[in-house]
Amino acid sequence: MSNNLLLTPIEYLKGVGPNRGELLRKELGIHKYADLVNFFPNRYIDRTRYYKINELQNNGAEVQIIGKIINVKTVEFGKSQKRLVATFVDDTGQMELVWFQGHKWIKESLKLNEICVIFGKCTTFGNLFNMAHPEIEMMSEHKQSLRSAMQPVYPSTETLTNRGVSNKVINKMMQQLFLETQNLFIETLPDYLIDELKLISKKEALFNIHFPTSTDTLAKAKFRLIFEELFFIQLQLITKNLIQKHKIKGHPFTKVGEYFNDFYQNHLPFELTNAQKRVIKEIRTDMGSNAQMNRLLQGDVGSGKTIVAFMSMLLALDNGFQACLMAPTEILANQHFIGLSELAQTTNINIKILTGSTRIAQRRIIHEELENGTLDILIGTHALIEDKVKFKNLGLAVIDEQHRFGVEQRSKLWRKNTIPPHVLVMTATPIPRTLAMSLYGDLDISVIDELPPGRKPIQTVHRFDSNRLKVWKFLRDEIALGRQIYIVYPLIQESEKMDYKDLMDGYESISRDFSLPQYSISILHGKMKPLDKDAEMKRFSSGKTNIMVATTVIEVGVNVPNASVMIIESAERFGLSQLHQLRGRVGRGAEQSYCILMTSHKLSADSKTRMETMVRTNDGFEIAEVDLKLRGPGNLMGTQQSGVLNLQIADLVRDRDVLALARNYAMKLLREDPAMQKLEHSTLRAVYMEMTKKKNIWNYIS
Repeated sequence: MSNNLLLTPIEYLKGVGPNRGELLRKELGIHKYADLVNFFPNRYIDRTRYYKINELQNNGAEVQIIGKIINVKTVEFGKSQKRLVATFVDDTGQMELVWFQGHKWIKESLKLNEICVIFGKCTTFGNLFNMAHPEIEMMSEHKQSLRSAMQPVYPSTETLTNRGVSNKVINKMMQQLFLETQNLFIETLPDYLIDELKLISKKEALFNIHFPTSTDTLAKAKFRLIFEELFFIQLQLITKNLIQKHKIKGHPFTKVGEYFNDFYQNHLPFELTNAQKRVIKEIRTDMGSNAQMNRLLQGDVGSGKTIVAFMSMLLALDNGFQACLMAPTEILANQHFIGLSELAQTTNINIKILTGSTRIAQRRIIHEELENGTLDILIGTHALIEDKVKFKNLGLAVIDEQHRFGVEQRSKLWRKNTIPPHVLVMTATPIPRTLAMSLYGDLDISVIDELPPGRKPIQTVHRFDSNRLKVWKFLRDEIALGRQIYIVYPLIQESEKMDYKDLMDGYESISRDFSLPQYSISILHGKMKPLDKDAEMKRFSSGKTNIMVATTVIEVGVNVPNASVMIIESAERFGLSQLHQLRGRVGRGAEQSYCILMTSHKLSADSKTRMETMVRTNDGFEIAEVDLKLRGPGNLMGTQQSGVLNLQIADLVRDRDVLALARNYAMKLLREDPAMQKLEHSTLRAVYMEMTKKKNIWNYIS
């Protein structure tokens, strides 16, 4: 079918008109015929079955019954209130139909003693079943209507309902659309793919998603449309990856030299895990080719990503290049600086740090050494992307917790060289595989999925506020053993006053229970000046204080091996990934560590699931999967990433297997025909070009 008809503005569809057209645009984003065709139902009511009156049950289910109305009367109840009651019968018994409004026109429209089909929810009143405000259709109409046996229910809004655009109205519009277009939709997938996967055609799929004749045809339609949506997204992502590899040349690091070998053979502080070895090999292969590396390194808190990043930097140095590491906060940048300086202390590598609080004199030295090439590794915050910061030859850029940086900020780092540096993106936020395939489908992904040997898994327990005395006794015992404690309070932007109060109240009551001179307490929150924060952090990490009371400032990048207990207050107010990040602040030494989730007794179903998940597992990927189910993909990645996930029919949680299938087929196709030039791909190419023009998902992607 010519695409032109599908580009017709929606108000021209019979039964829509300018007013409804405006509503559909504003409320549902439906501008053209094509948008309406792709506006899919979110559930279906099964109208394949007709019930008899003697089969009815009082379970609130929606049912349809064939029978006839034999009389109608108005009944008064309460003060001056009336209801309209009709007696409805079939060959097994009788029931009542009830209306509380619109008596006059309903009474006029009811036809007595004619076979009709009623549909609605049944309840019992006395010993008789009744149905309030049923849908009624004469048998003759019922047989003719395009309305299928599985009745679609479309997403709606309050405004639409109030303005009379009901589900029935949208259903009618859909019927009209299919009459006008005659269901002549062009096929978008190549024949061999349809045969191989036994898919139904595009036009069958669209018809059956809106007017399914059975649960079987509905399942086939859904599978076809979900596969297609995910397949085209994967085509875009993989094509972007291939273009990047062909067009964007990288520095080939062909040498594995003195720096790398000396460190690996003589100075490794501990034996690398197999996962670390595998990831380093993947990075070496990438950096050794002529293409720019774009790799995402995922690893749970404490899995040893830093040493992998350091060894990758040594490869850059071996090939005569500089490296940098960009972190989202000063605390984290400082921690990386300390960690990497320790690893490099046996070598003569020049490492420096650049943040907002670096002094001017120090900055001058850094700028000079960067440009003359004597500075090997620079660690820093956003300060690295200032225009004044110029490298002699930047070969590798490592970015930590990359979802905290905007696209613009990252691309500034690329432009520091004529040939862009290799890029290694690190995250301790485990991203479920399904989401990684969709959001970072253009990056190659490495995963460190085992913890270094000797680490004891953190024991997590959930305790209610009423158990506080027992918890405090446990803390005294741990402090007596020489351990340190974190106590974290939630921070929710909208109510900073309240959070600050929570923190200060908590601090005061803890100070009473753990008083000087026996105990000493640090405090850390967002309102403090950077210097004060550093001073408090130093007091705690050097062991001068036993307890650190903090807001979530410590979520990322605080490393105190002696801290063995993490208490999370009002844990129900945190998301799962945040709870997991906070827990990762303990368990960094050789001692057994604990995480205690404190909550009130009032917990929502989601909060209960979060607490149970935390207690059950330490596996960040499993936690991320549960989080994805609870929060949905858009919220999980934050607003800057959610645009890519405005999926029309697919669901990343439910359809993860279809996503993997779609990705495999897209990869296979692009391996054999990267530009989609073959004759059998001509339609596919046309649809693809149209999609990339209209909806550029690339803006959202890493």
